[in-house]
Amino acid sequence: MARILALDFGTKRTGVAVTDELQLIASGLTTVNTPELLDFLANYFVEENVELVLVGEPKQKDGAPSQSEEAIQLFLTDFTEKFPHQKIERVDERFTSKMAVQTMIDSGMKKKKRRNKALVDEISATIILQTYLYK
Repeated sequence: MARILALDFGTKRTGVAVTDELQLIASGLTTVNTPELLDFLANYFVEENVELVLVGEPKQKDGAPSQSEEAIQLFLTDFTEKFPHQKIERVDERFTSKMAVQTMIDSGMKKKKRRNKALVDEISATIILQTYLYK
């Protein structure tokens, strides 16, 4: 089997999470500066077999698209041009950042480390991936 990759897309940086090859375990992989994301993915796709890419779909409480959706749509256009055969799906990512911070608190992480926005993005991507796997 191939891996599933999840992205918590942001205009500055993007959290990345991935499954094992059996698609049982979701793990944070890294955080990438968003302008470098397509190059990072191109290199990753050469090294690893990825069956599906999940991209978080930020929504407001009422279900309306969030303001960052416009930037995500531009990324999706570039992604599908660069990787036309790569399967991609969207996953509701409401509250993943809050859940990520709470996970950090629950794990006993110090306040200084919890301020690391890159780590929050990586954990958020992992939550997006878990949401998809365990639905």
